[in-house]
Amino acid sequence: MTIFSKIAAGEIPSYKCAESEKFYAFLDINPLTVGHTLVIPRREVDYFFDLDDDELAEMQIFAKRVAKAIKQAFPCRKVAQVVLGLEVPHAHIHLIPMQTEADADFRREKLKLTQEQFKEAAEKISSFME
Repeated sequence: MTIFSKIAAGEIPSYKCAESEKFYAFLDINPLTVGHTLVIPRREVDYFFDLDDDELAEMQIFAKRVAKAIKQAFPCRKVAQVVLGLEVPHAHIHLIPMQTEADADFRREKLKLTQEQFKEAAEKISSFME
């Protein structure tokens, strides 16, 4: 079981932003910007493009809803969608509120947020979920 599966199952704490039967969205603990969120399928799949077509489409629709909530919670020019990451063998989408493309540069130093800042950000995003 991957760390992301354990997070979605509630075995490891997370800052949940949204969830459905098939998908789970939570704050990245090493964010590039405040509101940086990960969207994962509950089903363990390592490679994003190994998701079946219906699952991939549903995940994109779920991510779109989360991105709209992020944009309301943290006004920005756009919410970047990035499929990147080799550290965790579980398909995931990064949703990153951005003012410039530099906000989505993974080589940048990550933010150091307090537990209270994470909690507030997750609650803010959740409050805008339809």
